[in-house]
Amino acid sequence: MHARSTTITATPSTIDRGIRYVQDQLLPALLGVDGCRGLSLLVDRSTGRCIATSSWENERAMRASEDQVRPLREDFIATFGASSPTIEEWEIALMHRKQESGEGACARVTWLEGDPTAIDNSVDSFRTVQPAAEALPGFCSASMLVNRDAGLAVGTVLYDSADAVAQTRGQANNLRSRVAQESGAQVLEVEEFELAVAHLRIPELA
Repeated sequence: MHARSTTITATPSTIDRGIRYVQDQLLPALLGVDGCRGLSLLVDRSTGRCIATSSWENERAMRASEDQVRPLREDFIATFGASSPTIEEWEIALMHRKQESGEGACARVTWLEGDPTAIDNSVDSFRTVQPAAEALPGFCSASMLVNRDAGLAVGTVLYDSADAVAQTRGQANNLRSRVAQESGAQVLEVEEFELAVAHLRIPELA
C-alpha cells in the first residue's frame, strides 16, 4: 500500500472548521476515488501544523488519482486558511494495530533520514522495538512510511490519550535512539499531534 501526505500550517481559528470539513466532505469525496482506502488528519493546535494522509491500494492508484485529488486538496488548504503545502508520497512499510484509536487519541511522529540504500534497516529496527512500544501505557498502533529514493522514513505511534503520550515520552525517546543507532539514520524531528480524523484503514502489515 501507499500513502500521500499533505502538510500545512493552518490559521488557528480555522482548525475546528477544517476538521469538520475533512470529516463531512473531504473523506467521503476521497473514498469515491478509485483505489483510495482512507484518510487521517493529525493536528497540532499550538503550531497550526496539520498533516492529512490518504491511503491507497497501490502506487499506480495513488498516481492516477492526482487530477481528481488536486481540487479536493485546494479546498482543504483554503478551508484551513493555509498556503504553501508540502505534498509527499510514501510506501507504507509497516502497520501494527493493538487496538482501534478512539476519541481523544494522540500521535507521536518521528521523521528519520538515512542512506536510501539502507532504508529497510530503519523499518527492521522499528519492527524490532515494536514489542517494547506496544507494552507502553495507552498504545494503540504503530506505522512506518518510507520514501526509498530520498532515504526518508516516518514512524507514527498512536496512543489512546494525551496523558499517555506525555507519560511515555522518556521511554519513547530511548526506543527512538535505539532505532536511529541500529539503522544508522538521523532523527530529523519529533512532534506530537491530536488525531482529529482516524479513517486511514491500513491493514496489518507487520
